[in-house]
Amino acid sequence: MSQGSVGVMKIETAIEYADQLLYERTGKHLSDLQSDIIHHSWQGQTYSQVANVAGYSEGHVKDVASQLWKLLSDALGERITKGNLRSRLINRIKRTLKSAPGGATVIASIRSVQAQCSEAQRTQSEPVSEPVMAPSFLGRQQAVQTLQSLTKVHHLVVIQGEGGIGKTTLAQQYAQPFDRVLELLMAKEADNITPVESVVHEWLRHYFNEEPAQDFGVTLARLKHHLQGGRTCILIDNLEPALDGNGQFIAAHRTYVELLRILASTPVTVLITSRDRLCEPGLKVHHYRLPGLAFDAWKQYFAGQGVDTAKPVETLQAMHRAYGGNAKAMEILCAATLEDFEGDLSGYWQENGTDLLGAADLRNLVSSQVNRLQTLDADAYRVFCRLGCYRYQDQPGLKAAAIAALMWDVPPGAHRQVLGSLRDRSLLEGRRGTYWLHPVSRAEAIARLRGSEDWPLANRAAAKYWSEHVLSITSVEDVLCALESYHHLLAIKDYDAAAAVLLKSRHNQWRQFLPLASSLYRMGLLQPAIDAITQVLPHMQNGVRKGRSELHNILGDVYWITGDIHRAIACQQQTLSDLSVQSSEAVQSSETAQSSKAQSSKDRDPEAQGRVAYYLKMLKVDAYLSIGLYSIDLWDLAQAAGQFEQVIRLAEGSAHQAWADKATVGLALVRAYQGQADEAIALANSVAERFTAGPDDEHGRHAYFLQLLGQTFGQLGALEKAQACYERAIASAEAGHYVQVKAKALTGLATLRRAQGDVLEALALHHQSVALCQQIGATCDLAEAYFQLGLTIESAGEFTDLHGNNRCQRCQSEKISQTAYFEQAIALFTSIYAPHQVGRIRSSTVTG
Repeated sequence: MSQGSVGVMKIETAIEYADQLLYERTGKHLSDLQSDIIHHSWQGQTYSQVANVAGYSEGHVKDVASQLWKLLSDALGERITKGNLRSRLINRIKRTLKSAPGGATVIASIRSVQAQCSEAQRTQSEPVSEPVMAPSFLGRQQAVQTLQSLTKVHHLVVIQGEGGIGKTTLAQQYAQPFDRVLELLMAKEADNITPVESVVHEWLRHYFNEEPAQDFGVTLARLKHHLQGGRTCILIDNLEPALDGNGQFIAAHRTYVELLRILASTPVTVLITSRDRLCEPGLKVHHYRLPGLAFDAWKQYFAGQGVDTAKPVETLQAMHRAYGGNAKAMEILCAATLEDFEGDLSGYWQENGTDLLGAADLRNLVSSQVNRLQTLDADAYRVFCRLGCYRYQDQPGLKAAAIAALMWDVPPGAHRQVLGSLRDRSLLEGRRGTYWLHPVSRAEAIARLRGSEDWPLANRAAAKYWSEHVLSITSVEDVLCALESYHHLLAIKDYDAAAAVLLKSRHNQWRQFLPLASSLYRMGLLQPAIDAITQVLPHMQNGVRKGRSELHNILGDVYWITGDIHRAIACQQQTLSDLSVQSSEAVQSSETAQSSKAQSSKDRDPEAQGRVAYYLKMLKVDAYLSIGLYSIDLWDLAQAAGQFEQVIRLAEGSAHQAWADKATVGLALVRAYQGQADEAIALANSVAERFTAGPDDEHGRHAYFLQLLGQTFGQLGALEKAQACYERAIASAEAGHYVQVKAKALTGLATLRRAQGDVLEALALHHQSVALCQQIGATCDLAEAYFQLGLTIESAGEFTDLHGNNRCQRCQSEKISQTAYFEQAIALFTSIYAPHQVGRIRSSTVTG
């Protein structure tokens, strides 16, 4: 480096010198980013500021800087850091130029540059009352205010959170207004952590121009003395590599405790960023759990980078939820959207939304922390991976008992410790006794779990927990909790066990004992019921024919409600076919057993045989009853009557009398529709008391047949009896979440109001029924609701006759006439192939 090339020395001189050093050693020149790092570090700027200017992420800048300091250290034969870069290069340039011609002039110019840099740094460090927000610092104003409040009370504050949440950015932004910032970036690997003695020595030399003492205690005392004046912030970044599994400093670096103890006794502000909790008994530390960025911050960032967020706002909201507002994920996703999809946010998410850890940078956010957990706490690591088996969908949060269910190989006394270990490392979120994994953490957990021997074990343990957790079904939440067990068994392809979950019966508040699959559809969860049953039926073994029969029986009812009546009938016929085969097998088995002298006492147990016989007959009569009910909706009244009569013959006077009573109600309604009033009223009266008597909490068992009785009495003109039946059915349906029954009863009650001349009330009830049918997808009931609504409007004549000058607001706004409602009913009945119903409507409109 000649005198002429130096001239009046600037920062570029140092960069040129560093470039020459590296080229001589590696054969490569400095990259643009490496030059920027030297330039801005020379001026005392933070990595965050370098990243903002250079246009890279802060993490990438740190990685490049770390490698750069290592290269310069090797080239100069002494340790180079961001903090000592300026002094080391200036001293080396001094020695290099001392013997060169004009060296004194060069040295003088160097001293001038030193003075200019010091003045610039002093000017930049002048205190201000509030932090000055960088333009790219989004969504952290509240966090800064929180830190301001905390640091007034606490000397040591740990900003804790998962990787990429923005801990370092927040700490650096908060530190900017201080007179002096002493920064320590902890190495990512424990073997590379700088000894605390070296850190303190460097601080004394660089910031206070004082040499350290040989005794470290004396050195700490000198540091403490210098920290008494001025506003100083000490930033220790990425602490977790220095901590052991208990959150304490590892043995090789216990001296850091002494440093923190000294710092806590000074007026300085100490900010520590860490994924793990710092748990040193001798230190009074306050932990601040940093939340993810709010959605508005994400939206502002994406828009600022040129991504259109106006139309696909739901997509951006989904991305924000999936990554928990993580700041690093925000940067990575935005860059990927711009580079790979030309700013098409919806296109990016459609392609990548199912793989949250697809990008290497995103996987690194959590994988390094999980790897560290695996090394430090094997029990907590196994439990973390097992927690990936939970779905966090219908049940987004878990109780401690759900986590304990996955700790079958952990001593009970250590359960709380494992839970704390996961929370302290920001891998498990929790609030008020409820815990969950963020979607990104769960993606990592389940990826590790799937390939391990714990995959089936964890799912079976979780299935057992959910199954035992729900003792009775009294709400939609209960039924969804119980269904979680099914999902776990389906995940490991244990179809027979999954089917057993659907068939497990539980009590409800109406003294019923219903299978889970039945509770699903009764509460309006029709599609989940269909999906659950149809996913296991094809895989069930022949040996569990009884379970297949019952699932077909239940599936028939669900198809019926959705309007797929012919498929529903086919399901019940399959039930009867399976039962016929079972009966033949049972007879053969019995004959074989009787001829065998080795028949066990269990095989001869009459009580067990009686339970099986009762169960098989129950399925048989229920299948016939169901086909009868389906046939009413097809308006195939002769077929319906035949099925009901078959049930009565099989069940009357037996243990299955309840089915005979239900069939009697169905037959009464059919006879009423057929105009056989005397037989209809006799049938209805013969069983009415069995359905209407008793306490209110028993009516829920008969809710469906209560509304059928209401239809029967209404058709026969016994309006008071009909109203009582409908009102009880509605009350029971509301308490038991039986949506279909409520909808059908509302339609029936509306027809009563029409017959009583209260058309306004009738219309209101009709619209409620229509809304409920649409809500659950009850096609056939919706068609009937439209038909009856059309009849009510038709009976009222012109709307002006109803209201004077005020028309029905609901119907006026929709501008739908009774003809349009009839057409909608015809269209729905046509779609389910119910020609008799279509003929019924057409006949009614012609007659009207």
